[in-house]
Amino acid sequence: MTTLSLQGQDLLTLGDLSAGQIVALLEAATSLEGRQGDVLRGQTIGLLFRKPSTRTRVSFEVAARHLGASTIYMTEDQTQLSRGETVADTARVLSRYLQALVVRTGAHEEIEELAASADIPVLNALTDHYHPCQVLADLKTIREIKGTLNGIEIAYVGDGNNMLQEWIQAAAKLGLSLRAATPDGYGPAPEVLDLPHVKAHPPTLLTDPAAAVAGADVVITDTWVSMGQKDSDRKREAFAGFTVDQGLMAKAHPEAIFLHCLPAHRGEEVTDEVLEGPQSRVFDEAENRLHVQKAVLWAVLAA
Repeated sequence: MTTLSLQGQDLLTLGDLSAGQIVALLEAATSLEGRQGDVLRGQTIGLLFRKPSTRTRVSFEVAARHLGASTIYMTEDQTQLSRGETVADTARVLSRYLQALVVRTGAHEEIEELAASADIPVLNALTDHYHPCQVLADLKTIREIKGTLNGIEIAYVGDGNNMLQEWIQAAAKLGLSLRAATPDGYGPAPEVLDLPHVKAHPPTLLTDPAAAVAGADVVITDTWVSMGQKDSDRKREAFAGFTVDQGLMAKAHPEAIFLHCLPAHRGEEVTDEVLEGPQSRVFDEAENRLHVQKAVLWAVLAA
């Protein structure tokens, strides 16, 4: 097992970690793959989800059980948050019962408030701003298929959403080449681009998908309309020409792989031919959520 300890730490974005810690998490995920044990026996992990989930919820629950922990799943309407209890009070109470809290919510400020008020590790299972565990799974997928992250050129096509913003953080920390194509007005948040480590290693921001994908080793996209967003018809019109199809993939490196965090809106951000094609690694990527989640829980609670 790799040497890593994030004992008691929060994971709100990969920007909070060092490059060494990110790589160590990836190595831990590989080491823990297929393994089960009781290193977290007697511990209980809460999953507080304000938004629906398939991969994130199931992978966290299974990861916890593989390590010997139990889980409690809570939706908003199952807690007093639905009746106006403050986030801070909720965090302080849950800290008395649980050993870690996994949170999926909207505003990133809410998970920051939870983390500030809780006495236990708070782990980001998706906010509108960041999605660290998903990008860890992406990185693991790239590393196991390409054999390395060094020199890998990554292209992102689509919305400047939580996935792109987390990728910007990861690329800056790891020194990766990231080219991102988004329509005018749909780029990443300025405050992400203004972070010191991002300014030191900025992504290449474009509005032409073909230019972003040219020669890339990895092509990534995500849904154009994220959970809870409105004005989807206007947004889909703005994203005309940003569908990852075979023609666009042909501009990437011949051995390029395609990634998508799922769920996919087939025919919008990606075609069936690409999603089901030989370059797609989306289900390996989805499986890696389990291994990464296991590594994160191990690192913050047991390492």
